[in-house]
Amino acid sequence: MRLQTTLLAALLASPLAFAGDTNSTAADAKPASESAPTGIEMVLAGDWRSDEDRQRDQYRHPVQTLSFFGIKADDTVVEITPGGGWYAEILAPLLRDHGHYVAAVWDDRIEGQPAYRYKLNAALRERFASDEAVYGKPDVRVFDPKAPDFGPSDSADAVLTFRNAHNWVADDTGAAYFKAFFNVLKPGGTLGVVDHRAKSGTDLETMKKSGYLTEALVIGLATEAGFELVSRSEANANPKDDTDHPNGVWTLPPSMRHDEADHEKYRAIGESDRMTLRFVKPKKAVPAH
Repeated sequence: MRLQTTLLAALLASPLAFAGDTNSTAADAKPASESAPTGIEMVLAGDWRSDEDRQRDQYRHPVQTLSFFGIKADDTVVEITPGGGWYAEILAPLLRDHGHYVAAVWDDRIEGQPAYRYKLNAALRERFASDEAVYGKPDVRVFDPKAPDFGPSDSADAVLTFRNAHNWVADDTGAAYFKAFFNVLKPGGTLGVVDHRAKSGTDLETMKKSGYLTEALVIGLATEAGFELVSRSEANANPKDDTDHPNGVWTLPPSMRHDEADHEKYRAIGESDRMTLRFVKPKKAVPAH
């Protein structure tokens, strides 16, 4: 019998089952062996996850990351451009019974976008449709990349974005995205950002070319939109990554764009060094203009 119809269903029967203690940081989190499995740990054990995706847990630290963002099983969570669905296959099952998972994707009706966007959207929809017992009925919500809008104002408990902000910075649309995040979140709602971290003082053009962003730039975009920075986590830090690579962040796994002779060197580094930032929309919020 599949895991999601037994242990997972039992664990998620309570809307209080979630990723972990929302008041703890990654450094405070106890190893799974020292406490009962959390909702997110049960989801990670689900048999719908591929071996390839499981191997990335060591770099993406989903238990610590979602705990740090305070995600609960009865939240309404908007994930921005889930891409290949790595976090979607964790969040959708976690929120299936008591919450609401929204996958915000590029609008397929708009012509002339990069081909990968249409392919990723189609694959994500197919994944959700293939197993309702696992994913429930996620809301796949389209938006215009040039004028992003992620749903009704004050409707989401959390907006999460994983390794996307560098694309908006490269396209000079970062401010529009962060304002749209602010709009869709409830007062007191959380914006969680994970992205490739550049060294402090890196210039804008280097950031656009390399895919690495400074924390200062991301914090600036968020605060200009009206958010307040709550805290930072080193859950997704990688001290092996010096951020200086011939093809930017795409030199490293999972992209691995490099000479074959350098494969082992970059594999040993692993995925990029990443910032993990938690922002809040103030309860009495007035967005910046």
